[in-house]
Amino acid sequence: MYKRTWRRRIRRFRNRLPVYAFFLAVFSFIMAFALPPEGINSPEMDDPFQSVTASPLAAAQPRQVLPAEPDSSPEADVLDKSAWNLTLTNRWNPLPQDYTFVSKALTNGLEVDVRCYQDLQDMLAACRTAGLTPVVCSAYRSYEKQEQLLQNKVERLISCGYSREAAETEAAREVAAPGTSEHQLGLAVDVVDIDNQNLDESQEDTAVQKWLMAHSWEYGFILRYPSEKSELTGIIYEPWHYRYVGRAAAAEIHEQGICLEEYLT
Repeated sequence: MYKRTWRRRIRRFRNRLPVYAFFLAVFSFIMAFALPPEGINSPEMDDPFQSVTASPLAAAQPRQVLPAEPDSSPEADVLDKSAWNLTLTNRWNPLPQDYTFVSKALTNGLEVDVRCYQDLQDMLAACRTAGLTPVVCSAYRSYEKQEQLLQNKVERLISCGYSREAAETEAAREVAAPGTSEHQLGLAVDVVDIDNQNLDESQEDTAVQKWLMAHSWEYGFILRYPSEKSELTGIIYEPWHYRYVGRAAAAEIHEQGICLEEYLT
């Protein structure tokens, strides 16, 4: 009796086995989609839908290279004071006999060193933009031209009652002797206001000179012979004579309120 009952149960189980297998398969399928894959919603990820693997586009982006830090060593701020733009020329420092440069003509035919040409043009253009009219009345001069200007000054002083010796001494304070003039460098220009073209101290009151004295350093030029510096420069105050020294040196000279002789010592 017991054996027949057990056999009947086994037969019923075998008959129902396909049904049990079916429900087990369905349950496994549901569980496979109900549980999230490993990595999703992990603490390291801000976005639960973010892919763990970087996309090909992201991988192709170039690496950002930061610019190098500027050199803060003391040597980095030291200008080369033997450079062409800082050549010192005065009665105590004559122009080197082998000094040469490449010149470029201005629109009025005067010439300057090609290396200062663009900064000069930029300065004059900015001055005109301010509503002013600067005029370059003198630039490069040859040795012969400088000699002629000096002798003309001597003769005018003699005609005013000076002795020749006194006239030559006074003339040298206003017109540099040949070989000691900055105009022979090609780096100096005399700039006047179109409404006042007199080379005297009245220039300092013109709108052009006021603008140039305030802004010429921004373009690499300095007022070469400032007031109260004649003992150092050897030349009287000339509020029209501008010398190119480069933008970096001009900024330092302007900030310190010194002349070129002081800057180079």
